[in-house]
Amino acid sequence: MTEPLYRGRFAPSPTGPLHFGSLVTAVASFLEARSHNGIWLVRIEDLDPLRESPEATDRILASLDAHGLHSDEPVRFQSERHAHYHRLIDRLLECGLAYRCACSRKQLKEHGGRHPEGCREGHAEPGERPYAIRFALHDEHSEWHDQLLGPQSQTVHAELDDPVILRKEGFYAYQLAVVADDIDQGITHVVRGSDLLDMTAQQQQIYRALGAQPPHWMHIPVILNDEGQKLSKQNHAPALDDQLAKDNLQRALAALGQDSGLLSGAKDIDTLLDLATANWAPERIHLTAR
Repeated sequence: MTEPLYRGRFAPSPTGPLHFGSLVTAVASFLEARSHNGIWLVRIEDLDPLRESPEATDRILASLDAHGLHSDEPVRFQSERHAHYHRLIDRLLECGLAYRCACSRKQLKEHGGRHPEGCREGHAEPGERPYAIRFALHDEHSEWHDQLLGPQSQTVHAELDDPVILRKEGFYAYQLAVVADDIDQGITHVVRGSDLLDMTAQQQQIYRALGAQPPHWMHIPVILNDEGQKLSKQNHAPALDDQLAKDNLQRALAALGQDSGLLSGAKDIDTLLDLATANWAPERIHLTAR
């Protein structure tokens, strides 16, 4: 029996230009796909128009191109997928796997994460109040194998951990959209930052609720700034200088623990990526953030 074709992806949100931490994740996912003779896709997770801009999207895509990281299929934009997400939410509501919730964060905090109005049981009528839609988790002790971190386990608590899948403002939430598009695009392997590890068990339940098996996971360490914080747009991580693409790639490969000696002879970006693919060794990635 032949293994299914490896299909991976890199899915940034356009809240600012690409920074070094995001480049490290992009490079790891790209090399992991290429080393398996697989497909690598780019998806723009533009779900929150209040925090995003077309300029950021354009800059991210330009940076990826400048660094030789080209999607094997047309770039997908989640802002064009609302009708699909709507249909999935309707399906989950009909099956009792999602529910409407008008509770505020303050109410949930005051009640230890429980819904004081019985939202989950359908007792509450939101009426004119704005409401979110949450996925209804079931209690589970989830176990899986992470391709870098090894055996993993998480305990999921029904009601207390139920994730929002449609926000009160009417925006579709990450937890639904990421799973929906991974399924639709046939993603078999996900390489992402370890800051998303805690969401894995919840997302695995959503995959199965939508009739799909979860992908294989690889969570890589996040890159830290000088203050020990995750390098991110929220922490004002500087934008990549696309004029220094080869240097940026070499730094990213060093952060991923790859052998710089094997890559030192590369004269251009394409040669560097070819050498990095041929010598890709994820087991060299240090399991602590840098």
